[in-house]
Amino acid sequence: MEEKSLFSPYKMGKFNLSHRVVLAPMTRCRALNGVPNAALTEYYAQRSTPGGFLITEGTIVSPSAPGFPHVPGIYTEEQVEAWKKVVDAVHAKGSIIFCQLWHVGRASHQIYQRGGVAPISSTSKPISNRWRILMPDGSYGKYPTPKPLETYEIKEVVETYRQAALNAIRAGFDGIEIHGAHGYLIDQFLKNGINDRTDEYGGSIENRCRFAMEVIQAVVSAIGADRVGFRMSPAIDHLDAMDSDPLSLGLAVIERLNKLQLTLNSKLTYLHVTQPRYTAYGQTESGRHGTEDEEARLMRTWRNAYQGTFVCSGGFTRELGIEAVAEGNADLVSYGRLFISNPDLVSRLKLNTPLNKYIRKTFYTQDPVVGYTDYPFLNGSQDPLSRL
Repeated sequence: MEEKSLFSPYKMGKFNLSHRVVLAPMTRCRALNGVPNAALTEYYAQRSTPGGFLITEGTIVSPSAPGFPHVPGIYTEEQVEAWKKVVDAVHAKGSIIFCQLWHVGRASHQIYQRGGVAPISSTSKPISNRWRILMPDGSYGKYPTPKPLETYEIKEVVETYRQAALNAIRAGFDGIEIHGAHGYLIDQFLKNGINDRTDEYGGSIENRCRFAMEVIQAVVSAIGADRVGFRMSPAIDHLDAMDSDPLSLGLAVIERLNKLQLTLNSKLTYLHVTQPRYTAYGQTESGRHGTEDEEARLMRTWRNAYQGTFVCSGGFTRELGIEAVAEGNADLVSYGRLFISNPDLVSRLKLNTPLNKYIRKTFYTQDPVVGYTDYPFLNGSQDPLSRL
């Protein structure tokens, strides 16, 4: 039996991967007016490898969903048609690609909302002044007071996820990832530090899990469990997303995912969990929820509880990724910032060669080249195969 390593093959449901290095979903703000363009096509094709697995940046499911400038959507026909070019380029290089479905909830601003209305959430509590929102002109503003969804409105939001999933499959994506992490809409229902509802979507841990499970079930019913991943971050306090008992919250979500899989007699493609060491600005900061040993225990507990493919993300280096897979703490490891500056990250990690340094100030600019597709490959040039 072949020893497990970061660079060994893995069967992720019906998908055969040639290695376990995953492109993590990352907001890049290059889809002008919400429509994928040639820059996105080149960016994702550059990071594609035969048998590789890519997850797109957060892709908004409705007009009420964005909280960043120029993020792509998947709710109009123009967006669907534009994504087809991206997907075709990735498939031409032999990679598998999932579309991450995203609604930021209260992590938005009236400037991003049609008619200048308040963003929606589980609550009327705004994100604290500890955090700032990126505005279209590049400045940073305060998060406004959100509008809590009425109970009857929640079904309408669930439907936007279902339709977005169908749209993603029409665009050619191999599957979708539901973004239930990092303080965005689904996380705003999950965390008791945010969710102060008194209806069936608030209070008990069962009620707080209800919205997430309704979204998952709606998407699964539309496109099948074997094309659906779910991302969560129970121990992450990004955008004030705190919970008093992250261990139990993670286990509650996993218990429901396992039960759903048993009922369907079909597994989700994967569960994607962010390490507790992740912070808002990408710094490693142990001790936010305890010691490094306690944080590792959280991840091992969730990993052992989940019955399916387990993907980890959050501050992984080459060494930490190799260790996570070798010790059985993850099946796959997703990389973010290192993949931004190293389009050939898989080769560099495998060969243990030096990495390009990323330039943080260009993460969220709108330039279609600078800080996006201009990072060099190992041979010092751009990858000609990516220019499709």
